[in-house]
Amino acid sequence: MTTPATPTLPTTAMIFAAGRGERMRPLTDLCPKPLLEAGGKPLIVWQIERLAAADIRTIVINHAWLGERIETMLGDGSRWGVQLRYSAEGEALETAGGIAQALPLLEPAGRAEVFVGVAGDVYADFDYRMLHEHAARLAALPAPGMHLVMVPNPVFHPDGDFALRDGMLSLDGVARLTFGSIGLYDTRMFRDLPRGTRRALTPYYRETIAQGRASGELYEGRWENVGTPAQLQALDRALRAGEAG
Repeated sequence: MTTPATPTLPTTAMIFAAGRGERMRPLTDLCPKPLLEAGGKPLIVWQIERLAAADIRTIVINHAWLGERIETMLGDGSRWGVQLRYSAEGEALETAGGIAQALPLLEPAGRAEVFVGVAGDVYADFDYRMLHEHAARLAALPAPGMHLVMVPNPVFHPDGDFALRDGMLSLDGVARLTFGSIGLYDTRMFRDLPRGTRRALTPYYRETIAQGRASGELYEGRWENVGTPAQLQALDRALRAGEAG
């Protein structure tokens, strides 16, 4: 039986949670970074809730450092109305390597999928339902593409990553934006990468953009890359103040 080449629409997401969180030490010495709390919830729970609200029903979480604590804390996902699947990595494989390792979970029926990918240490008010139309377009492409959510350049990354012109990403351009660590990916892109290989996602971005198969959008809502204890404290204060208000 031939496996269909065309991906299905996204009902699956992957939260990247395998990083050590060096800049968060000593907080991450005994707690995996995605379980650090802001506004009374672990960072990863904010993501799970928003994905569930967008009818994403299967969420794959990769982990390495203290990963068993992530599984113990989150369980099977039933409390959020989702199914959580875990991809354990003995040593963090970076983002592309993590995706390749998790392909059996992302493609349980053996067919290609367009899935949502998001970093476990990002906080955003982004509505994932906005990605459905883009996913449908990606699913119809003969070759795998991607769609990245871009944000205005934060103070710690003033030069940005890529330019955005008429909905398409470019490697060139003066008005550059920062990749917000939220995107849509096609599993076909990672099938040739052997499982267990340590590989960053950056070369995939650059190649796909250069080939004209990477679209993007600008998100100007609340977005925080929680990289240091000071950033975590600031986000916690802001969220608690919002709840109080």
